[in-house]
Amino acid sequence: MAEKNDWPPMKVYFVGAGPGDPDLITLKGYRLLKEADLVIYTGSLVNRDLLRGLRSELVDSSNLSLEEITDRILSSVRASKKVVRLHSGDPSLYGAILEQMRPLEENGVEVEVVPGVSSLFAAAAALKTQLTLKGVSESLIITRPSGATLERDEIRELSQHGSTMAVFLGAERIREIVSSVKLPADTPVAVVYHASWPDQQVLTGTLGDIAEKVEEAGINKSALILIGGVVRRAGFRRSHLYRSR
Repeated sequence: MAEKNDWPPMKVYFVGAGPGDPDLITLKGYRLLKEADLVIYTGSLVNRDLLRGLRSELVDSSNLSLEEITDRILSSVRASKKVVRLHSGDPSLYGAILEQMRPLEENGVEVEVVPGVSSLFAAAAALKTQLTLKGVSESLIITRPSGATLERDEIRELSQHGSTMAVFLGAERIREIVSSVKLPADTPVAVVYHASWPDQQVLTGTLGDIAEKVEEAGINKSALILIGGVVRRAGFRRSHLYRSR
């Protein structure tokens, strides 16, 4: 494991904080947090318990523009400070990291991405299921609905593959999403709110009734939608890994 004085000059780490439970950050990610002089974190998406006891300056990026974040990082690394840009979940899924990294790299800053546990995997853990399940679904589709930053989605087309579907950023549009899915009304669906957080909530149902359940629960953000037979945890075949000898 690298020592504290091994942090290279003019370098910033983009770290995945994990889905919410502070114990689900990687060892490397947590070590970097403890060593950092500045941590710029993604607001309420990151559990504040993860930030307690850190010696670093803490900056909430939820009200900062891209340019302000870039300027803050550049001024800090140029002053030989150790900087962590802390994202929720894993930075590679809807993390908008490339647009942050590009101007830093153009200014001579080295960037390293430290992966994190996605809320997708925390949701699967909450359901005690697999996202790929022999005899049920061998593929996983990750997508999101259209909205302010996406003119058109492909939920209708993608759903026709019959694979497990994970829909991010869609809880507030649950009724529109399920109506777009071209699968039978009895197809299993789960909606996991705040996966791995203390207030985690798991709703299960079908394409025909899940929207009503979600609306009754008042869930309109911070939830992942999983669609497909893996939600039911049944109908699968035994893996060849554990076949009888």
